Amino acid sequence: MSPSGGRPHVLLVAPPTSYRIAPYVAAAARLGLDLTVVSQGEHSLVGAVAQGLHLDLADPERAFARLVEAMRGRRVDAVVGTDDSTVELAARAAAAFGLPHNPPDAARLARRKDLARARLRAAGVPVPDFRVIDLARPIVAQCGGLAYPVVVKPTMLSGSRGVIRADDESALAAACARVRAILAREENASAEERRQVLIERYLPGAEVAVEGMLRGGRLEVLALFDKPDPLEGPYFEETYYVTPSRLPAGVRARIVECTARACAAYGLREGPVHAELRVAGGEAWILEVAARTIGGQCARLLRFGTGVGLEELILGHAIGRAPARAAGSGSAGVLMIPIPRAGVLRRVEGVLAAQRVPGIEEVEISVREGYELVPLPEGASYLGFIFARTEDAAQTEAALRRAHACLRVVTAPLWKIAGGIRAETGAEAGGEIGAG
Repeated sequence: MSPSGGRPHVLLVAPPTSYRIAPYVAAAARLGLDLTVVSQGEHSLVGAVAQGLHLDLADPERAFARLVEAMRGRRVDAVVGTDDSTVELAARAAAAFGLPHNPPDAARLARRKDLARARLRAAGVPVPDFRVIDLARPIVAQCGGLAYPVVVKPTMLSGSRGVIRADDESALAAACARVRAILAREENASAEERRQVLIERYLPGAEVAVEGMLRGGRLEVLALFDKPDPLEGPYFEETYYVTPSRLPAGVRARIVECTARACAAYGLREGPVHAELRVAGGEAWILEVAARTIGGQCARLLRFGTGVGLEELILGHAIGRAPARAAGSGSAGVLMIPIPRAGVLRRVEGVLAAQRVPGIEEVEISVREGYELVPLPEGASYLGFIFARTEDAAQTEAALRRAHACLRVVTAPLWKIAGGIRAETGAEAGGEIGAG
């Protein structure tokens, strides 16, 4: 927490378990910056967290006051929030220090799907028809006028957690009961966020993702990703991301225009933006705009499009020092390896065969043997990632699919004690599940 001489000093506000901390620490070192991790947990095994500033992130008001007091009289050149749960605190801190920032209300909109939908609809930005319902009241009665199928979404979770399609009234009631159970276990959810969910009309069509950077309110697109797998439900697990997009130029232009309009409607002005959209009926429809980077290890794909790591781009922008960029050629993509079913991971076979597929750069298995696998909609992680780079997007997608087909996920049953009776969940003992 002691800046060195005249080097810029950046505060990185992050949950203690965020995978983004290490890439930011490495990027700060490459850029010659001093970086203080503002997080929670004095006993963290992550050195940057243990040595940083410790706050109670579950109490935003106390955390904000503690952060401002701790930095009084110290040099602070930028404040960066890494995850949905920290972008609002980062925005408030940057405002208090007189630094370029997003308005805190805009950062909150980017985290809360219900508030965001209302703002976008008021601004005339295309969004699906929706309702915000109270889980404690009769469900179907609150959804009058909505045509099935619909999609149930928690107001503040990310990564498709709790997102479920319902094709009729009975499926809607079952989906809401399942989401209620998920939210009841969510420690960081407020009472309101546990009680309310978003119900919106399901939109058919291709889904895309936009990774961008806002500079004074102007959107610069860093990458546009196609998601070639049809995301039709009942759950919406993201798998393939491929860039550059193969959509027609006119459609790509509408996607960028719609994303920029959404950012303006929120009031977002500075820093990274990750947007999810669907293309349906010739229109681009906003599903989500977050004031943060892309999730998972997918940030590595941005080096393909810019020649610079995403974290370096963000830190450089935050201190007003944009790194030199060089656009890449060809195509890049990632498969977020889905968890096929619940159970305990024994091993993943075929990794070496997957790595030998032409065009594959790396196969990374993130879950260790012996750990429980929890698929969507309850789960919050992937089995791992497969990265590819080829001459064009079609080749990249084909390489990722061939590599995925090489994998076999071997699981064991998970035994839990329920009411004194041993209950079995997951795969049969020794069961093997082909990921392809």
